[in-house]
Parts: sequence; structure tokens; C-alpha cells
Amino acid sequence: MAGVSTFAEFRNHVSHWLVHKGLRLFISTYYALLRLVQLCGPTTRAPGAQGYEILLTGSFYSDNWLAAHLQPLALSRHVARVRIVSTWPVPSLKNVEAICPPRWLIHTVGRVTARMLTFVWVAFRTRPHIIGGFHLLLNGLLSVLLARLVGGRAMYFCVGGPAEMLGGGVTSENRLFERLRRPDPVLERQLIHAVSTFDIVITMGQRAIDFFRQHGINTEFHVVSGGMDAKRFYASETLASVDLILVARLVPIKRIDIFLETVRHVCNVLPSVTAVIVGDGPLRDTLQAKADELQVLPNITFVGHQANVENWLRQAKIFVLTSQSEGLALSLMEAMFCGLPAVVPNVGDLSELVEDGVNGYLVNEHTPQDFAHHILNLLTNHEQYVQFSQAARTAAQRYESSAIVRRWDEVIAHDHPVSQAMVSSYSRR
Repeated sequence: MAGVSTFAEFRNHVSHWLVHKGLRLFISTYYALLRLVQLCGPTTRAPGAQGYEILLTGSFYSDNWLAAHLQPLALSRHVARVRIVSTWPVPSLKNVEAICPPRWLIHTVGRVTARMLTFVWVAFRTRPHIIGGFHLLLNGLLSVLLARLVGGRAMYFCVGGPAEMLGGGVTSENRLFERLRRPDPVLERQLIHAVSTFDIVITMGQRAIDFFRQHGINTEFHVVSGGMDAKRFYASETLASVDLILVARLVPIKRIDIFLETVRHVCNVLPSVTAVIVGDGPLRDTLQAKADELQVLPNITFVGHQANVENWLRQAKIFVLTSQSEGLALSLMEAMFCGLPAVVPNVGDLSELVEDGVNGYLVNEHTPQDFAHHILNLLTNHEQYVQFSQAARTAAQRYESSAIVRRWDEVIAHDHPVSQAMVSSYSRR
């Protein structure tokens, strides 16, 4: 048995070594191809009188998330149209054209490969002025290559922050790079360098930009979050029926196991506390089993993916995230628009919105005890809760959709001076 165990360990070691070497070779080959394309590709084209044609792709899990990022961009006065290649159903949005890979292609090569092939085909067919991807792996990398081939500019939406490349992408939620199993410093350096190949990098907060600057990346950065629809997300006038709400995909990086343990600690003081988890994912059964093991399953309701997340937020008192890493979470913006104070980890760009001790709490220790301590402060102090709730709503207002549209106007005008013909065209709209 010992010999079998030793052989299995050796086989796993070799397998992991091959994955690391293979991915390093893949990125090195990508850089060589990119350099060749840069030497031979066409020059960058300026937009016409109607504005920029933009082509994007990404992996999406929520209509709200898609709309919050796409609609403000599409409504910018410098944008003629946004095309989005996606296998997720895209809601009807003004100036946004959704392109889904044909079913036969999805059935033949799988959803991700079909989306990538369709993205390439649309790029060569339409030759947009800007080509971009949400997340670096592999949407962003492909966007740079295509932009250089068709004479466009490359844009990277760094919605997950530096976690997308830390450890070589081991925690990036990309199925290929997740196979690393352990951090790879060589790949990490390669992926951080990849950010320098983009013409424009969009981050959700300043922390991500500071990280890249510290690593010598000097491309053009802009902070542009998603935009909130104030007609959908607003504070309830009735009493909340749920104490805590967490909105997230049920995946490892969200560390929802910490949330379950947090609820257990809160239950020790307030046995009747109630919580709702909105979202779905591969860990749902595991998390429900853990909640049962912790004896908090009667206190927690798993409601799965919900299109009307705003209705659930208006039923709750406090918004909680326990993620290992975040950009500026859209779910946090939605919750604070609804007047929910937030108890979230001090990671990524969450501090851009949550002011510790004013409209919520930033948890530094990332332990269930620390989360529970702050939650209990809010649940047992009504006057403080009311103050935090009002401050949360006020802080979120700067992310209202019209403000993000104006931000996109600034970003795109900065990227390329607006011609007189474009100005005349805009004035007639």
C-alpha cells in the first residue's frame, strides 16, 4: 500500500509539473505571436463620425452584472455600438448587440471554445475600434491579439482585481489555470506583464491600479465601476424580515464557509438570527451540508440564483461578503443602494465604497469571530444601524448609472481626442 501511495504521489507531482511547464510555454508562445503580430499588423484606426464600435466578450453569470457594465458604456456619447459575444443570455440594452455562438458550434467544441471562435470571427468581420475582454484569462489575452490584427485598441476589464493573475492565475476561476493547484511565480510575472500590452485597462477601484504601478505597469488605467439603476435599487419603507444577506456565486473564492461559521457565532448571542444566501454554484450541496453540520441550517435559506435580487435585498438588514478576493463587488453596490450597511473583508477595492465605522465595517482578520462581532454591533444597536443605513445609501449614489455614463465619456475622450465631425454628430442627437 505504501508503494502504491508513493507512486500516486509521484504521478501527481509529475502531472502538476507538466501543467506548470505547459502553461508557461503557452504564455511564452503567446508573447512571441503577439510580437510578430505587432510588427506586421495594421495601424490603429480612428473612429468615424458616429463614434466607436466596440466588441467585447466574457463569462457572465448575472443579467444585472452584464447590464451594469455594458449599458453605461453603450450610452456614452462617444460610442456608436457595443457588440458582446456571450453564451449567457444578454438582456435587451440600448446600443448593445448580443451575439451568441451557434448551437451546433457549442455542441461540437463546448461553450467556451465556441464563444472564443465566434469572438474571433466577429472581430475580423466587423473590425471594431476597441476590442476588450472581461477578465484576463483568456478573454483579455485574446482581445490584445485580435486588436493588433484588425487595427483596433485593446481593452481589459480587470473586474476581479490582481487576484486574476496572482499565483499565476491559480485562483482566477479559469478552468485551465486552476489546474496549477499551487502558485507559480514565473506565470505570475508573465501575467502581470501581460497587463502592459493593453491600450486601456479598466479597474473597479484604485487599489488595483496601485498594485500594477508598483509592479512597473505603465499602461493607461481608468477606474470605472458598474452603474446602478436607481429605479430598481432603493431602500424599503417596510421593516426587514431577514437579518443577513449574502449575494454571490457558490464557488471557493467567495469563502461562504466562513459566512456559515459567522452565522453560528451570531446564533450564540442571537439564536433567532436569520440569513439568506442568494446565488448558485458547484458548492451548493457542500455548503448546505456544512450548514447542517454547524446546526445553522434552520437559520439560513439558500434561494439560488434570483433575477429579482433587489427584492431580496429590500427584505434584509445587513449585507455580508466573506470573499477571499474581490474587485468592487456589484452586489455590494446594489445592497448599499438599498440602504444596507455592509460587513465585508478588507480586500480588493471594497474599501472604495465601504467606509469602516461609517456605512459598514471592513473586516481585517477574516475570521468568523471578527465578522460576527461587527454584525452583532449593528443588530443590537438600532441608532447606529439607522445611521449606517443612511450613510450606505448616500455613498452608493456616486455609482448611479448616469454618473458612470459620464465617466465613460471622459475615458473614451481621453483615449482618443474627439474629432470635429464627431462633435457635430453628437450635437444633433
